[in-house]
Amino acid sequence: MKTTKPAIDPALVREIANLLSESDLTEIEVQHEDLRIRVARAAPVVYAAPAPGYAAPAAPAPAPVAAAPAASAAPASADPAKHPGVVPSPMVGTAYLAPEPGARAFIDIGTVVKEGQTLLIVEAMKTMNAIPAPRAGTVTQILVNNGQPVEYGEPLVIIE
Repeated sequence: MKTTKPAIDPALVREIANLLSESDLTEIEVQHEDLRIRVARAAPVVYAAPAPGYAAPAAPAPAPVAAAPAASAAPASADPAKHPGVVPSPMVGTAYLAPEPGARAFIDIGTVVKEGQTLLIVEAMKTMNAIPAPRAGTVTQILVNNGQPVEYGEPLVIIE
């Protein structure tokens, strides 16, 4: 059985890439019959953060130190998942507290955040997903470490 690859029109690829750059999307995939074109934005946040997060065990070390004050506040709320200010993970993935290795964390305990501000990133299937603050307030607890696997619904941050 002989299979032939469909011809790819470079102008079509450019047009799809332009759509990607004009939007907030990180990836576009178009399929028509046997032709499938996928264009993905190669931003440092998307591809640089996962590998060093696994390879550099020194990166997670500062997070537990920053989270230590949260541990002393934990007895006030025994189950963080039931706290009214909890921000749960919307997906299964790996949590990253900074946009890239060596960069300053998006938030620290005591940070005043606005609704929609990025709290952290959850990487799922090699795509970085910014987790926005659902409301304005002050970050009182960071419940995950940099590079930590997270489950759907797992408490990530508490905002009061």
